Amino acid sequence: MRNSRPMILLFPLVCFLSSIISIFCEPNTLGVCNEKEKHALLRFKQALSWMKTVVDGKQSAAATLQGEWLSSNWTPPFQLEYLEADSWKIGPKFPAWLKTQKSLSYLFLSSSGIVDTTPNWFWKWASSIQEIHFFDNQISGDISKVVLNNTILDLSSNRFSGQLPLLSSNVVVLNIANNSFSGQISPLICRKINERGKLKVLDISNNALSGELSDCWMHWPSLTHINLESNDLSGEIPDSMGCLVALKAFSLRKNSFHGDIPSSLQNCKVLGLISLSDNKFSGIIPRWIVERTTLMVIDLRSNKFMGDIPPQICQLSYLRVLDLANNSLSRTIPKCLNNISSMTAGPIEGDFNVLEADYYYESYMESLILNIKGMDSEYKKILQYVRMIDLSSNNLSGSIPVEIFSLLGLQSLNLSHNHLTGMISVEIGGMEYLESLDLSRNNLSGEIPQTMANLTFLGVLNLSYNNLSGRIPSGTQIQTFSLLSFFGNAELCGAPLSKNCPEDDEEETQQPTGVGENKEFPNIAWFYIGMGSGFFVGLWGVCGCLFFNKAWRHAYFQYFDDIKDSAYVVIAIKLKWLHQKLGIYNAEDDDQGSVSTSSVAWPKSECALVYMFEVMFVL
Repeated sequence: MRNSRPMILLFPLVCFLSSIISIFCEPNTLGVCNEKEKHALLRFKQALSWMKTVVDGKQSAAATLQGEWLSSNWTPPFQLEYLEADSWKIGPKFPAWLKTQKSLSYLFLSSSGIVDTTPNWFWKWASSIQEIHFFDNQISGDISKVVLNNTILDLSSNRFSGQLPLLSSNVVVLNIANNSFSGQISPLICRKINERGKLKVLDISNNALSGELSDCWMHWPSLTHINLESNDLSGEIPDSMGCLVALKAFSLRKNSFHGDIPSSLQNCKVLGLISLSDNKFSGIIPRWIVERTTLMVIDLRSNKFMGDIPPQICQLSYLRVLDLANNSLSRTIPKCLNNISSMTAGPIEGDFNVLEADYYYESYMESLILNIKGMDSEYKKILQYVRMIDLSSNNLSGSIPVEIFSLLGLQSLNLSHNHLTGMISVEIGGMEYLESLDLSRNNLSGEIPQTMANLTFLGVLNLSYNNLSGRIPSGTQIQTFSLLSFFGNAELCGAPLSKNCPEDDEEETQQPTGVGENKEFPNIAWFYIGMGSGFFVGLWGVCGCLFFNKAWRHAYFQYFDDIKDSAYVVIAIKLKWLHQKLGIYNAEDDDQGSVSTSSVAWPKSECALVYMFEVMFVL
C-alpha cells in the first residue's frame, strides 16, 4: 500500500512557506521587496497553493480545478515533482497540460475517468518519470515501438493494443494486465540490452498473447513474480526459466501449454506459488515440487497429470492451497496430511512475502482464481488466509484417511467424483472452521457422523450419490441444507428427506388410537399434555395465592364488589330513564283515547328486568 508519510510532511511545509510569503508581500507592508521580486514571490505563492491542492487530494478541490485541467491550452503556474490524482475525474480527455511539467517524477492518474489515446508526445516526455500509474482507465494506443524506461509502470485495466512494448534495463515493475495486447512475448523478453535487467514483477495476464514462450528468460534473473495467465500461449515451458533463481510466484493458468514440467524449475529455491491450472500438462507430479518447502500454493487443476499424490507433499508446512482437481491421479490419499501445520488450528505463520512484492512505497499482490463453495472466485488480499484442499474429479480410491480430519483449520475440503470407500470418521466434528464440504459421487458407506452437527460454519454440504445409510444428524446447521445435499443415498432417512426412519414408523404404530391416526398433526399428544399442565399451573397459581393470603383474598373480592356496585348503579339509572320515557309514551296514548295492549305489558317487563339484575348482582 502506498506510504503517505512524504505527503503528510510536505503539507505543513507548503502551508508555512505560503504564509511567510504572504507576510513579506502584503500591499501595506514597507518596502521589503521591489516590484520584480514581489511579482516573482507572488507567482511562487500561487504555485505553492496549487501544490497544496494536489497534496491535499480532496475531491472538492479537484472539482474546482477540473475546468482548467480539461482546457487544452491551459498552462499551470507551477512545476510538480509528485502528482497524485487517483480517483479524480480528470477525463475523458488526456490532460495535455502535463507536457509543461519538466520535473515530474511520480505520476498517479489511476481511476481518473480518462477515455482517450495517449498523445504522440507522451512516452518521450514520460521517459524520465520514475513511476507511472494509469490503472483502471480506458486509455488506448499502440505502444509496440515504445521503449519503456520507467522504474514502475502500471497500465493495467485499460485498452492498450498491438504488440508488447520494449523494455530498458531500468524497469523494475511492469503491470499491463487486462488489456488487448496481442502477438508473441518474444519482443518483450528477447530484446538484447547492454545491462543486466532489473525487472522483478511481470504481469501480462488477461490479454490476447499467442505463440510459445521464448527461451530468453536468462536475461531477467531478478524476476520474482511472473503472471501470464488467461492468454492463448502454447508449447512447453522453456528450460531457461530455471535461471530465475529469485522466482517466488509463477502463474501460467488458463493457457494451452503441454508436456512435462521441466526439471530446470527446481532451481527456483524460493518458489512460493505455482499455478498451472487449465492447461494440458501431463506426466506425473514432479517430486521436486512437493519437496519445495517454501510453497504456499500448489494449483495444478484441470490438466492431465497421472500417478499418485506424492507423500512428500506432507512436508510442506507452509502450504495453504492444494488444488489437484480434475486430473487422472490414482491410488490413495496420503495419510500424513496432518503434518501440514499451516492447515491446523491456530494463528497462521510463515513468510507471506512470496505472495507480495514490495517496492518503494508500493506493492504488488498476487491473486488466484479458486473454486470454493461451488463457484470460481478471485482471492487477492485474503489469499494468504485461505486454507483448502481440492482433490475432486480424479481416480482416487481407498478410504478417506482419518488424519485429514485433523486439519482443524481447513476451510474447504472437496473429495468428490472419486472412488473412495469406507465410512466418514467421527473426527470430522472437530473441523470447526470448515465452510465447504463435498464428498459426493463416491462409494462411501455407513452413517453420517452425529458430530457433523458441530460444524457451525458449514455453508456448503454435498454428500449425494454415495451408499450412506441411517438417520441424517439433527442439528440447526445440518437441517438447513436441501435434500439435494443427501440425494442418491437410498438408505438415508430423516429430515430434510421425506423418507421416515424405521424407528419413527414404530413410534407411530405405538401411539393411542385417535392420536396416531392424525398424521397431519403427529405431535398432537404433546399439545394436549402441554395444555392440561398449563391450565393446572395457571389455575392454582392464582387460586393458591388467594387461598393462603387473607389480605389478597379480601382485596380481590372487594375489587369485584366495587365493580358490581358500579354496574348496578349505572343499570338502575338507565332503567329509570327508560321507565320515565315509557310513562310519557303511555300518557300520550291515554290522551288520544286509544287502548293499547302493549302499554299495559311494558311495566311488567320493566319490573322483571330490574328484578333479574338485582338478583344477579346480589348473588
